[in-house]
Amino acid sequence: KQWYQRRVAITAGVEVVETIRASIISPNQALRLRALKACKDQQGKDRVCGEEWLVNKTGAYLPGAYEQVVGFISAYILTENIALHLEALQSYKDRFGVNRKSGEQWLITIKDSEAFIPDVHENVIQVVNISTLTNRQYCVILDPMGDDGKNKLGQRKLIKGEKSFFLQPGESLEAGIQDVHILGEDEAIIVKAVLSFTDNGVERQPGNLWMVRGACEFIPTVEMEIIDRRKAMPLDENEGIYVRDIKTGKVRAVVGQTYVLNQDEELWDKPLPEQIEKLLSAEVDPLADRTARAHNKGDSKSRVKHMVVSYRVPHNAAAQIYDYKAKKARVVFGPDLVMLAPDEHFTQLSLSGGKPKRPNCIRSLCLLLGPDFMTDIITVETSDHARLALQLSYNWHFDYTQDNAEHASALFAVPDFVGDACKALASRIRGAVAAVPFDDFHRNSARIIRTSVFGLDENMKVKENFKFAANRLVITNVDIQSVEPVDQRTRDSLQKSVQLAIEITTNSQEASARHEAERLEQQAKGKLERQKIHDEAEAEKARTELLKLQSLSAAVESTGQAKAEAQSRAESLKIEGQAAVEQAQLKAEAQNIEAENELKRINDARKGELDYISATNSLEVEKALKMSEIETSKFKDMVLTLGPENIAKIATSGHDNQLAMLQALGLQSTLITDGSTPLNLFSTAKGFVGALPSPGQ
Repeated sequence: KQWYQRRVAITAGVEVVETIRASIISPNQALRLRALKACKDQQGKDRVCGEEWLVNKTGAYLPGAYEQVVGFISAYILTENIALHLEALQSYKDRFGVNRKSGEQWLITIKDSEAFIPDVHENVIQVVNISTLTNRQYCVILDPMGDDGKNKLGQRKLIKGEKSFFLQPGESLEAGIQDVHILGEDEAIIVKAVLSFTDNGVERQPGNLWMVRGACEFIPTVEMEIIDRRKAMPLDENEGIYVRDIKTGKVRAVVGQTYVLNQDEELWDKPLPEQIEKLLSAEVDPLADRTARAHNKGDSKSRVKHMVVSYRVPHNAAAQIYDYKAKKARVVFGPDLVMLAPDEHFTQLSLSGGKPKRPNCIRSLCLLLGPDFMTDIITVETSDHARLALQLSYNWHFDYTQDNAEHASALFAVPDFVGDACKALASRIRGAVAAVPFDDFHRNSARIIRTSVFGLDENMKVKENFKFAANRLVITNVDIQSVEPVDQRTRDSLQKSVQLAIEITTNSQEASARHEAERLEQQAKGKLERQKIHDEAEAEKARTELLKLQSLSAAVESTGQAKAEAQSRAESLKIEGQAAVEQAQLKAEAQNIEAENELKRINDARKGELDYISATNSLEVEKALKMSEIETSKFKDMVLTLGPENIAKIATSGHDNQLAMLQALGLQSTLITDGSTPLNLFSTAKGFVGALPSPGQ
């Protein structure tokens, strides 16, 4: 601020109340004044007490005595992206000559003024930034302003990009600036009409639903609203979804195709009992994890309820599915995949488990068809009141045919076939054991139990199996794993009887061994006596033969010495003749061998000589061929090295040298003769020597 001072003469009776300083008004700035009482301003305009006005003339301004400086007001600089939202504090006419009513709101943009100083009757509510839409955006304005400057309450206005605008007072954006909905080939949008209108020649009434499919760009108009955006769901042949028609309420399953829900459809969540949900989500193998502990473990995954419920029936198992709408049941044999229709549910099996059997221990969706075994512990009492605990294992299987509907339905006729079978077999065993004393049962427990379970045939032999007709369950074997007395007195008695039986068995075995040893000793003695008799008989036979030979030798010695000599000479001559014959044969064979060896040697020598001559000739021929090739290649290389032109020059080099010598001597022609042939030089002299040049040349 700056002020000016001047000397003023103070007369009598005048008092200086206040020194007023001038205010400097800069460009784009205004001074706000208030009248302290009714007066005229410096422009001569009447002002009432309390009235406020602006002075925006640049320079120094000295307020009057009844003018109070409220403050300075700076101008708002407006650009293409900024506007001012103003409100009239009272009814008046603005600087643009527009009558404003109290409470009226409007915008000031750069089109109205680049720098705007609000009047004292104007209140700046906010600075409004421009809203810009790209060509991929749109927006909906609520309560848009009409041409008369008033808001159309309850109406909506659609603005598509590319565009820039300012929101007028009272206007607001519905959901802000939104992107254009770009739909792919597998996408769609569900649209609902909120007003009556014509859509591409189709009359739409409020509440109508329809679907807009891709691929396209979609911008909803103000007469419609987007209910949902849906995407195609690709489904494998083993996958599906439950779809409900919202008009009819009918639910169906869509399996093995890519499907998009239309405007009248929605995904339907299939409800299942909690126990079946646990069995489907738990990762339990029905074959490997058959114990109650495995079925009750808590590891599970939540199921997507609108997906088609599927269950893999394992090998050698069956699952029953009941349709509550058609009131029919079907049985699926594994290995197979079960996919439930909307009205179908699994038949849950609650089987007995543990030892002894307790009901509802094992829960499963499939029925194992065997062969398998089940173990149970039962308490029996003999006729002499001995109470025993038997641990028995039953081998079982189901006798069925997959193509037979009656067999398939009979498999699930008994809900807990394990408990019922164990109870029935235990009852039969208790009845049989109750009729015999403890000693008989201890000695013949296996026969008594098998007879009670399987029964006897016409030949009084134990049958091979026992069949339950209700569910076609067949028991093929009973294994007695243990027999233990329940009370201590029976256990002590059993122990004494077992020790006594062991002692009796030991004594019996010792007696049998002693008797066997005596028998073997008697057999050995008998064999020894027989061997002695046999040896004596053989000795007598040998003695008889010796006597015969001695008598024959004496006869020969006494009668046949001459005969023996004659026989010896004949034998000698015979031997000599045979030796001569053999010697001659050997000589002939030797000569034959020598001749063959000589012939072979000569043949080998001739063959070797021929091979040598052939090899030598081949080498000579090969050498000659290679020498010719070498000479040929040598000549070819020489020709290629010298070149055709050089060879031609060498061939004509003699004549060319002579011609060059003659040209060097200056001779134009020559005649060479041997001197013995006369030449006529008179007529040819002119031609050889040439014409003499004329004097002028």
